[in-house]
Amino acid sequence: MARMVRSRLYRSTLGAVIETRPGRLVLLTAVPMLWLVAMHIGPIYEMFKISLFAGYPVEAHAAAGLTLGSYAIFFRDSLYYQPLIRSFIFAFGATAFTLVVVYPVAYYVARIVRPEGRSKALLLLLVPFWAGEIIRTFSVIMLLANRGAINALLREIGLIDRPIPMLYTSFSLGFGLVYLISLYMLLPLYSAIEKIPSHLLDAAADLGAGPFTRFRRIILPLSRDGIVSGCSLVFLTCIGVFATPILLGGPSTVLFPETISVFFHGASDRWPVGAAFSLILLVSSLITVGIFMRLVGGRGTKV
Repeated sequence: MARMVRSRLYRSTLGAVIETRPGRLVLLTAVPMLWLVAMHIGPIYEMFKISLFAGYPVEAHAAAGLTLGSYAIFFRDSLYYQPLIRSFIFAFGATAFTLVVVYPVAYYVARIVRPEGRSKALLLLLVPFWAGEIIRTFSVIMLLANRGAINALLREIGLIDRPIPMLYTSFSLGFGLVYLISLYMLLPLYSAIEKIPSHLLDAAADLGAGPFTRFRRIILPLSRDGIVSGCSLVFLTCIGVFATPILLGGPSTVLFPETISVFFHGASDRWPVGAAFSLILLVSSLITVGIFMRLVGGRGTKV
């Protein structure tokens, strides 16, 4: 290593870049910027370009006609409104329910569990997420099926005589979404709650504040950043989920990503419509999250 650093080639190339502050800045930002452009901005730009074509793929030696007709299909035909609205309703509902379910868990791990045991507690909570999305979705199917664990337990204790149909309904889809995305809510909430200074809670208790008052005036306001981050991650994940609605949903729970997939799986000249619908979903979801972050996270925290 020392010989390489002293070599003339190194000093005239990478060494010359590292020795200057602008060079170090460029070197540190080059890899993240390349990743951002190649993996995020590039595909979105390609999708936008395809959405403007009259047909795709463009034939060789043929002029690519640009048009907004693919976007007009969505706004002209009300048939596509319902899956988009349903996607937002499911995303809002799953986000709110996940927050209610996961917040006590995050609080327990961050404030009740002793510091030396928090890593083990988090590890136990993260173990199910080591499996892939498809495996976890099928585990939900085995849990909610007519011969699944829940119906079998209810029959054993004598509460039901015939299975309760839970699969391929709004309940199964919502249950599956909450199970699959709870990790994205847990980690931001845990990080925010764990950073709350204990002396603030002790001082409030000494001044006569009860548990609910301490939660409302101290814990909830100081964990706002975690709530905003967790809700944003969960909402954006829910709004674009694809495999879970196909496996757990039914005819009445078709979401917008499933509608988009039809245009890509069909004839190739429908790709521009699918690309346009994808960008409509992307822009509308980002605007929704931006408004939420502005309204909930943009105000100063008061204790």
